[in-house]
Amino acid sequence: MSSRPSLPRAFPDSMENGSNNHAKKIETFCVLICAYNEAERIGEVVRAALGQNPCQVVVVDDGSTDQTAALAEQAGAYVLRNPENLGKGAALRRGFELVRERNCDAVIVVDGDGQHDPREIKRFLDAYKRTHIPILIGNRMANTQGMPLVRKWTNRFMCRVLNRLTKLYVADPPCGFRFYRSDILPFIMSDENRFAFEFDILIHAALRHIRVDSVRVSTIYHPGRRSHVAPLRDAWLLFRTVAEHFSERRLIK
Repeated sequence: MSSRPSLPRAFPDSMENGSNNHAKKIETFCVLICAYNEAERIGEVVRAALGQNPCQVVVVDDGSTDQTAALAEQAGAYVLRNPENLGKGAALRRGFELVRERNCDAVIVVDGDGQHDPREIKRFLDAYKRTHIPILIGNRMANTQGMPLVRKWTNRFMCRVLNRLTKLYVADPPCGFRFYRSDILPFIMSDENRFAFEFDILIHAALRHIRVDSVRVSTIYHPGRRSHVAPLRDAWLLFRTVAEHFSERRLIK
């Protein structure tokens, strides 16, 4: 297995000791949407996100073959285009780089398929104002009605694996509806390109003693929609990610 790149070490002491309570005020936030062949819903998602008054809505079009990019732009988003489908992790990494270049205080990630309600962005902002916790993950597990059974099993399994390996409890680790304070992004960044990226970020956060909490969000699944997740490939990538951390003895004991 290839060795993983080392992360920056010069992060604030308040992160290192786990407090994270230096109360950085969030004055500007960006909404980041990664999309692949989401022409059916991307315009609606962008318009709803703009309604939450972000400084900008950024869409990373991950090599779509339909009109996703054009419709996102038409709806008011700033669009980055990948020439081919590189994976959600690669799309997120590119989006995060732009967010930091634009000096936004925070980024809220929303999926482009309509499974996240942008009107719930306020829940993340309110939670941060109360707690100053720099990573907030959406939690759909409080009401799983409508969630496919395999998704419930997967979410609970990943929750247990993450907790067992890192002592970090996140109720819904696969949920892509997330809040990140921008200044912590370099310290949690993953080199994974696909499904394992968001799980790997949580491992990096645990290793850095950066606090993570959950925010309750709605469970939305659209009947007949085909998932972009490839179960066998993505399960292997997740296993490889965990194994690499094991091999380098980096997991919290």
